[in-house]
Amino acid sequence: MYRFLLTPRWWAINVFVALAIPFCLYMGSWQLGRFEDRVEGHRDNQQQVEAARVAEAVPLDRLLPPSTETVGEAATVTGTFDAEHELLVPGRTLDGETGFYVLTPLQPSDGSRAVPVVRGWLPGAPDADAVPPAPTGETGVEGILQAAESPRAVNAPTGLPGGQIGVIGAASLINLLPYEVENAWLTVREAEDPMTAVPPVAASGTGLDIKAFQNLGYTAEWFVFAAFTAFMWFRLFRREVETIRDAELGIHPDSPPPSADGARPDPEGPASPTAPAGDGSTSGGGADTGGADGAEDPEPGEATAPPATRTEDRAEPARS
Repeated sequence: MYRFLLTPRWWAINVFVALAIPFCLYMGSWQLGRFEDRVEGHRDNQQQVEAARVAEAVPLDRLLPPSTETVGEAATVTGTFDAEHELLVPGRTLDGETGFYVLTPLQPSDGSRAVPVVRGWLPGAPDADAVPPAPTGETGVEGILQAAESPRAVNAPTGLPGGQIGVIGAASLINLLPYEVENAWLTVREAEDPMTAVPPVAASGTGLDIKAFQNLGYTAEWFVFAAFTAFMWFRLFRREVETIRDAELGIHPDSPPPSADGARPDPEGPASPTAPAGDGSTSGGGADTGGADGAEDPEPGEATAPPATRTEDRAEPARS
């Protein structure tokens, strides 16, 4: 019954299923691994951020360029604040309240690229008059290294007036500052009153963001594809078996319909019109051949009566 599995059609189906199911399982496992890596990276970065609050700061040049290993580390740099090019970053939320960051470029004493320093956060609409002045002269700054922001990640506003910026990063600052700037920034550990220190965040791509949950969703999709492939193969297999069984029983829709007496025609063809000899009803040899009702044959010359007819089958002529 199962020899149909060796047909070319079923060979193609079986090969496809044999390749599709392992591939779907592999891709689902890979996506699950990506999600687990992001969860582990998020946990590690959270621990790193917490440890950086009290950890001893190291020179900033040791942590540059920023990476997933160095973002969140405590850094120290000495230089001079450029108060003339101070910028405000609107639309930033802290503890459920919307406000703005105060970003002041710091020019290092060693002549290296300038470092954007977020000196703190203030509530409400951006207001330069509410910002305390930046320290003058050479100043040492301790803060947490942060990676450049992405416009999508911070939902940066557009069409900002002069003195404001939506995204903290070299790509945004290069057109606003007359000198080169690092593609990273520092958030100070302790802010001047009335500002509040901006808490550090984990590096992009290592937290439980939308991408992490996309990996989890893709995991479920691949496993569903594998299960669906196996289900469809079983359904086709069962349908094929049922078709063969129905054909053997003669109840397949493509089988010939039964005759009037309920018997199905012989698949070998119609029976021969000549009756076989020796069955007691030969047509020759002087044997009597009775009628269907057992009556004797009429004598020669004797008139035969017309066949009887049923009265109800006669049509009575209409009377005028």
